[in-house]
Amino acid sequence: MFNHKKNLPIIFILGSLTAPSISHAAQTDLNFRLRFESAEQDNPLKDASSLTLRTRLTHKTDEVNGFSALIEVEDSRSLLGVDDYNNTLGKNTNYSVIADPETTEIDQGFIKYAKDALAIKVGRQVIALDGQRFVGHVGFRQDRQTFDAATVNYTFDDINLHYSYISKRNRIFADSKDIDSSDHLINASFKTSVGKVVLYSYLLSNDAVDDDSLDTYGVSFNGNKTLSDIKFYYKAEYATQSASTSMSDFDADYYAFEGGIDLVGLGETVTLKAGIESLGSDNGDYGFATPLATMHKFNGWADTFLATPAQGLDDTYVSLNGKAFAGKWLVAYHSFDVNDNVNGVDDLGSELNVQYVKPINKTYAIGAKYADYSAGDSAAGKVDTQKLWIWVSAKF
Repeated sequence: MFNHKKNLPIIFILGSLTAPSISHAAQTDLNFRLRFESAEQDNPLKDASSLTLRTRLTHKTDEVNGFSALIEVEDSRSLLGVDDYNNTLGKNTNYSVIADPETTEIDQGFIKYAKDALAIKVGRQVIALDGQRFVGHVGFRQDRQTFDAATVNYTFDDINLHYSYISKRNRIFADSKDIDSSDHLINASFKTSVGKVVLYSYLLSNDAVDDDSLDTYGVSFNGNKTLSDIKFYYKAEYATQSASTSMSDFDADYYAFEGGIDLVGLGETVTLKAGIESLGSDNGDYGFATPLATMHKFNGWADTFLATPAQGLDDTYVSLNGKAFAGKWLVAYHSFDVNDNVNGVDDLGSELNVQYVKPINKTYAIGAKYADYSAGDSAAGKVDTQKLWIWVSAKF
């Protein structure tokens, strides 16, 4: 990480010599991630493999009288000819998909004003709300998701108010698949002694589709509590959604419940969590959608359910995570079922996820993870899928 501070010129105000107020020095960051990924599916597609390098250069200016700016360039390249994969842009379509196309683009570029409880940001930016279930940056992919937006945050005491207007969704598939939109994100949260409560309204519209709207209203509560030296985790969430185009209208509900506990006495603390997440259906014709979410984080890393089936999706899961050899490990198991049993489909399969990440020092880290999805009812149209990732990252 490189830090430097510019010598800003003094300015004259009403005939007097006054220096601008500088609260934060400029900063430049350079970040690399080299990753091998493979994908195997039980279908006619060829097994895919990729070796890609993502480079991200970020520069933040001095903050002067509350104003600052940030510019960030991101590049993703295939290396050493390891590029036998469908990159989602029409290359190698006879291979399985690995959604890391080669691209160079402005990842972020915004002006920010921050004063006391108020922060305003205008331009291309990362927006990640709560656990990224509805709005996130999809940071696991080499070309992460950002938004052309105007954002206002106001924080006082234990309350945070957030509003964003999004005019463009810069998705993970390079510039050619970005979406012009008219999206409104409203999120209000407040902390209590037992957890955090969030109320949200996400009103989305794809400008390329006539009369398109996707309106989601929800509430969530999550927190943790230590009783008799044992730490407990808990989460509950509910949302309702209305989807509309010039052709049809649909409604669906969402709910999630999760509980967890720290298991002590095993050398290192191990956290056990279990829960269910339900993305509802409208009579088997429409599944609850989260188009701005970091979807790779939910419903299994094999990315089988990036689009919710029309019958909906119930994901019952259990996970264990802890530390070993100065790194962090995680094991999770998912069991998938339809939310609305129609057309002879009930069982949507199961998936095992395993991950280990280890920092080498403050600069370098290594990681590996594996996903093994087993298909359920054949009528669901899913296939057995195995994916592997091995990576090294560096930040300066």
